[in-house]
Amino acid sequence: MLDDAPLTALRAIFGDRLAVSAAIRTEHAQSESLVAGGLPDAVVFPRSTEEVAALARWSTAHRIPLIGWGAGTSLEGHALALAGGVVVDFRDMAAVLEIRPEDRLVRVQPGLTREALNTELRTTGLMFSVDPGANASLGGMAATRASGTTAVRYGTMRDNVRGLTVVLASGEVIRTGTGAPKSSAGYDLTALFVGSEGTLGLITELTLKLHGQPEAVMTAVAAFPTVSAAVDCVIATMQMGLTPARIEFLDADTVAACNAYSSLTLPLSPQLLVEFHGHPEGLAEDVARFRALAADHGAEGLDWAEKQEARTRLWAARHSAYRAILASRPGAKAIVTDVCVPISRLAQAVEETRADIAASGITGPILGHVGDGNFHAILMVDPSRPDEARTAKDLAHRMAERSLRLGGTITGEHGVGFGKLGLMAAEHGAAWQVMGAVKAALDPFNLMNPGKVVPRQP
Repeated sequence: MLDDAPLTALRAIFGDRLAVSAAIRTEHAQSESLVAGGLPDAVVFPRSTEEVAALARWSTAHRIPLIGWGAGTSLEGHALALAGGVVVDFRDMAAVLEIRPEDRLVRVQPGLTREALNTELRTTGLMFSVDPGANASLGGMAATRASGTTAVRYGTMRDNVRGLTVVLASGEVIRTGTGAPKSSAGYDLTALFVGSEGTLGLITELTLKLHGQPEAVMTAVAAFPTVSAAVDCVIATMQMGLTPARIEFLDADTVAACNAYSSLTLPLSPQLLVEFHGHPEGLAEDVARFRALAADHGAEGLDWAEKQEARTRLWAARHSAYRAILASRPGAKAIVTDVCVPISRLAQAVEETRADIAASGITGPILGHVGDGNFHAILMVDPSRPDEARTAKDLAHRMAERSLRLGGTITGEHGVGFGKLGLMAAEHGAAWQVMGAVKAALDPFNLMNPGKVVPRQP
């Protein structure tokens, strides 16, 4: 717990928006996956950049860590207080500050969720495109460089964040980026903070790129005889230059779970969920080309959902896949991991991963945003059996090593946190130490989300 003097100074900033109760601290010590960490000493709920700056000055004065918190949906322990400190919950900073439809830009606070933003935008003809599945906070999505189902067409958070307001460890407030579509003026600090996972500063505002809502949308679900046939169809689709808005893969285990959970009747075989956006004429051409590709790869059925209700039901089922898989084994917990490989190596990566899981003795459905080479394994374990957790962690480690061997990355969208910290040297080599040097320059006392992303700081 905090000593009296730091606690009194912190209460002077936040008043009753400082929480030290066991219940709230425990609530902010949870992870979506089995990654576990420590208990924070306190939780604060700021309402302005100025309050966050005052908090950072307090942190430096008392040498107490700060850990940012959005919606709590991260999977690698990003927001866990490994050595105590104060969790900064941005739930009260959730406003849309400015919409600039003529520039296709919006300025928001970090606690706003992506679904709330799109609700606010619904009458403008614009949308925010990044869809990680969970209704994550936009600040958290920027901090973890999130992506998701629509990244294959619209890009990841890296491509859709134009500027940031960031509070540094010193309490200094900086603004990165401009409203211009491009710039060659110096270092790209926006890109530096997107994906930094709160280790370099706390994001208090974001300027985001918007996209036009499509005139027409077509969604298809296609069943394939084998995993390799489905994945090969994805590869052919991308190599032919088709640009689906989404192209998602579900293996047979995932399909079975989704059928039971979401009352679907999909064939119990590998499936692709594909969606195209665009003008009606161009959309018809894309649909015809994909239909021919799917047939060439043995698709046993290709059902198109043109009506909004049918599309919404399919994508709701896809977004509920994680909960569906958990429900398929009551009482089990999940270790969720992701990797991303070059599209040409995707089939090999998926097949080798499936064989590895099958030989392990535990269940591990596979699904993912395969249009950009990114897939996930939901490794199911009995929490009362430590041997299953060890098996799952070994599988996740081998998935990462396999991805690196195939020219990929240890994580396509989940991020590093501390769950994948031990794999960073293998991916980045000497460049990982450079990341540590950047961290030391901006946060010399190692107070911003310590123990994550970079090499251990002294």
